[in-house]
Amino acid sequence: MPERIFRLTIRQIYLTANMSGRRAANNRIRGPQSALTDFLASNNISAAQITADYDRRQREARQREQEEAAANGETVEQEQEQEQEDEQEEDEEHVEREAAARKKKKKRKRQQETALTKVKEGKAKKKQKKGKGDDSDGGDSDVAWDMYTKKKPLPGQLENCEECDKRFTVTPYSKTGPEGGLLCVKCSKEQTAQEKKNQKPKKPAVSRDKRRQIQSNLLDGIVQIGAKSLQDICIKEVANNIHDVDEFGDLPQELLNPLSQILSRRRAITSRTLDLFLRSDLDTINLYDCGKLETEDYIRIFSVVPNIRNLNLRNAGQFKDEVIDYIIERSIPIKTLRLAAANVGSNDKWSQFFMNCGERLEFLKLTWLDYSMDDDAFSDLVRYCPNLNRLKLKKCFRLTDAALSAIKDLKQLEQLSLRFPTPNSSDALAELISSIGPNLKTLSLENFTDADDDVLSTIHTSCKQLQKLRFTENDYCTDAGFVGLFTEWPNPPLAFIDLSSNRSVDYSMPDGPEDPIGLASAGFEALMKHSGARLEHLDISSCRHITYETFSNIFDGKNQYPFLKDINISFLTKIDTAIVAGMFRSCPELIKATAFGCFNVIDVAVPKGVALIGVPNAQDSIVQEGDVDADLF
Repeated sequence: MPERIFRLTIRQIYLTANMSGRRAANNRIRGPQSALTDFLASNNISAAQITADYDRRQREARQREQEEAAANGETVEQEQEQEQEDEQEEDEEHVEREAAARKKKKKRKRQQETALTKVKEGKAKKKQKKGKGDDSDGGDSDVAWDMYTKKKPLPGQLENCEECDKRFTVTPYSKTGPEGGLLCVKCSKEQTAQEKKNQKPKKPAVSRDKRRQIQSNLLDGIVQIGAKSLQDICIKEVANNIHDVDEFGDLPQELLNPLSQILSRRRAITSRTLDLFLRSDLDTINLYDCGKLETEDYIRIFSVVPNIRNLNLRNAGQFKDEVIDYIIERSIPIKTLRLAAANVGSNDKWSQFFMNCGERLEFLKLTWLDYSMDDDAFSDLVRYCPNLNRLKLKKCFRLTDAALSAIKDLKQLEQLSLRFPTPNSSDALAELISSIGPNLKTLSLENFTDADDDVLSTIHTSCKQLQKLRFTENDYCTDAGFVGLFTEWPNPPLAFIDLSSNRSVDYSMPDGPEDPIGLASAGFEALMKHSGARLEHLDISSCRHITYETFSNIFDGKNQYPFLKDINISFLTKIDTAIVAGMFRSCPELIKATAFGCFNVIDVAVPKGVALIGVPNAQDSIVQEGDVDADLF
């Protein structure tokens, strides 16, 4: 007991002295001796004596333990050797257990893979026996997988790396190896680097503006497969910097035309840019938007290009009588004249123009004339233009049946395109076709709503050389009339057919009357039988009385239409994915298919090189950036 009290006293003294020394150090106490030495010296205590006594007691305790061990026949050294041997044996057993566990794990994985393979083979055999390709037994493989798959270790547990057998701690980001095990950090990085190396380079992402431009071009019917040519790129670059261009130099006509198209779409044809297209050696001028030109600009065209023979002006709102007078005075040798919206010229001036320049005219196209060009002026056109072989009149609001009857005196016509905004009699139209039909190669009749089956019959009996036929927006002709037109028609197979919007407009009977109105199933079959072998362009949009069975029979993949490149089937709601897929097989040269409003066409596989327009997201991986200018003639 006294010895214990002495020990506690010594310990307290030591701790007290140590704390005093710390406080002194913190308080920066300096002196010849330390605080502990002063304290012990003041109490006649020797630190060396305390240490010696403690070491002596330790030696005596060890000596007593050795004597007790010797009495029992064992020594401390033997115990240590025994402990080392035990530890070695435990380490060897641990290594053997880990090796056995890895072998067992690999064996279990092989058994799992074998079991899953047998399940899949059995499933495939059942499918072959049933002769079905559905996936109704997909749940069996899931159950088998759950039975044979071991749950992965949770984050925080220890696991051996599948590749290097290194022990590591599992985390939520630990990657899975090729055999289903987990990988350590080092092996995970190596696997990620290898995957990146094996990945195919991604295509550069198309910007939002470029994607919108591509879709806009598709909606306009502007389609190009593949990249732009170097010539197209250069033309676009010139158009982008048109205000920095002083002159085009000797640029050929075939390059001036696309430049004019681009600038016209941008409404950039002004008095300044007009000068770039004027050269004295040219004989053709094509300007597709003249909305910013004045009367003096038109006169400058004929003064700079006096030998102009082909003139095409759109939106020519300031093409006034002064311009016509200048043409007459200078005897401009115009052979081809195409004017749109030239409403300011008077009827008298047009009559003078035909009287003085009509003998040279070979092609005349007039559209959107709501003030000039009445029946009297048109009669002068027929009288003074004997060599006219191409005539196109569209939206000339002052022309009536009298003008329609006068056209029959143009015996040299080979191409006739008419769209009269006012109703015309079916008899006058049939009489016209009967008179000039034998020489016609192109016949385009739009919006003749009162035309009946007699007109189709007249086309059948009179036209023997047609290559292009357009007959649209009619709700009076019957399907029997179209059958009679194409059945045993002595005309060679047509290359271009447009019969869009020939249907009944009585929406109370969506399937039409019992005797079909417009182009229906029998008429479409007769059409394809007559011209399918040579047909290149087909437009049957809005002909909603053609049945699904008819489409299935015509586009079944076995019937071949080797020249068909462009087809429009918009707003034919019966058409679905199967019909479009059969169309791709039946038309090996197909380039563009338009299918707006065909809501049953879903996830169709579009062949490479074909543009499917009107079906959302159909062209994401097919149509590339770039465009081809539409036919603006």
